Amino acid sequence: MPSPFPGMDPYLEGSLWQSVHFQLSMEIARQLAPKLRPRYLALTPERFVLEMPEEVAITTRSLYPDVGLVDTGRSGSVPDQSAVATVPLRIATLVPIAVPHVSIEIRDAAKRLLVTAIEVLSPTNKRGDGREEYLAKRQRFMRSTAHLIEIDLLREGERIPMQQPLPSAPYFILVGRAETRPITEVWPISLDAPLPTIPVPLLPGDPDISLDLQLALNNVYDSIGYDLAVDYSRPPEVPLPAELARWASERLQGLAGGRD
Repeated sequence: MPSPFPGMDPYLEGSLWQSVHFQLSMEIARQLAPKLRPRYLALTPERFVLEMPEEVAITTRSLYPDVGLVDTGRSGSVPDQSAVATVPLRIATLVPIAVPHVSIEIRDAAKRLLVTAIEVLSPTNKRGDGREEYLAKRQRFMRSTAHLIEIDLLREGERIPMQQPLPSAPYFILVGRAETRPITEVWPISLDAPLPTIPVPLLPGDPDISLDLQLALNNVYDSIGYDLAVDYSRPPEVPLPAELARWASERLQGLAGGRD
């Protein structure tokens, strides 16, 4: 069953996103591979980003130490302090979590030269130490001859830094061509619009190829069966602004009524 939304499905932005991120990255590579042959390859390297958990887990044992008193047998005497037994608090410390990230790299088939990098952003790219790691990686792209495409289908977290503020929109696609930096092609995407088909630049002399992002998302949604994992009777995990929440609720009710 297809997603009830015409473009990005906001119900995929929560706990399902790590799965969606991986599947969408792989689907993008599969869509591009036949268009790139025989000169280019679409590879999907995986790396791990360390992220601190947002919540601290605490053991279920009592948080208060026990105090023991010892009878010395002598009235009015003060117990030996060494005989007072205490139990330490047992509280979990923060331990970084290794979060997997998949990227798409278009490389020259002959020399394995990186031509274009495609990044589907995850929450770790948009907050905390993970954002710092991603911005450092992004700066390396900015100083290279490789093109960079960034797909931001998450409403939470900090946006990609730009010289001018991005317009108000829930989602963005950015295509940064090496030969036109710092100018970047930006697609703001509203919730009621399908994801665009975007150009994927290659080496000089070769024309762009196209990437149909809505087709890629639809294929992932249908093949994995995310309709079985999402409860559309409840609000999404990442809340929508009031106006968009009303629109989403009316759309879901209308579709449900049409199936009755």
